[in-house]
Amino acid sequence: MEDQACPRCKTTKYRNPSLKLMVNVCGHTLCESCVDLLFLKGSGSCPECLAPLRRNNFRVQLFEDPMVEKEVDIRKRILRDYNKKEDDFASSQEYNDYLEEIETVVYNLCNNIDVIGTNKRIEQYKKENREFIQRNKTRMGREEFELEEVLELEKAQDECRKQELLALETEQKKKKAREKEALIDELMFSGKDASDIVNEFAEKVEKLREEEKQVPPPKPATQFSTGIKFGRSADHQFLPVPKLEEGPLYIHETPILYVEGPNSPTVFEIENKGFMNHIRSENIIERAGGYRSLIACQRALQDAMQGLFYGTET
Repeated sequence: MEDQACPRCKTTKYRNPSLKLMVNVCGHTLCESCVDLLFLKGSGSCPECLAPLRRNNFRVQLFEDPMVEKEVDIRKRILRDYNKKEDDFASSQEYNDYLEEIETVVYNLCNNIDVIGTNKRIEQYKKENREFIQRNKTRMGREEFELEEVLELEKAQDECRKQELLALETEQKKKKAREKEALIDELMFSGKDASDIVNEFAEKVEKLREEEKQVPPPKPATQFSTGIKFGRSADHQFLPVPKLEEGPLYIHETPILYVEGPNSPTVFEIENKGFMNHIRSENIIERAGGYRSLIACQRALQDAMQGLFYGTET
């Protein structure tokens, strides 16, 4: 993420760690400062593709690749209308064709392929399936409303538990303060020996601690807040995992290269005879994935030189 930069002002995450990149429907990024400057009146055009944009459509970039942001935005917009379920189709083949059509539409819009024709295709689908779309939107809205109700209930329960814990903590602080004041008053006005008073107070505190330890701890939770129980229940019967017959262990054998011409350079020669001078070295991410530019260079040389062979003089 440190390599990311605003294409307009060239500010990078490395120079400004608090840089906030934003993206719009066209998929091109701008930093928050450039967005505020260019879209001061609420609308404007993208500096890269000149597409008309609105200020309120900008959102914080979540993914490193802005094209992923563009695809996510397009997919959300398309799935609002292409919202049929598998139950709406007579066969699984029809449902698969429907999913394939969705992916084709998303791919075309993400890669700017026949955008006008794709948008006409979407409008035609919306006209032909207006009743299905509205019915599924109503069903999805009902499910979302029920989910929101569950979340609101859990939120209210969490807030109630926080208030109870806060009230209990406040009561304990007040109780300690009262006991401390009582000890001070007894030391000031009682005729007893101060050491005896302190010892009695210490014994009383120790007794209270022992009583608190004897209180049984709360039972551990056995289910989620939604009512689903942890782990496996007796109602679920799982099939045993089939045992597979394992074959012999893999043993690496160095491949034999059949060369009818000059031999390709060795790793030592590639490193010391300038073969790597014009080849980009791998970065940290590529190295973590196992890529080595030296191996790639050696493989390219082997492929090139295997096409050579010694000729015979006539």
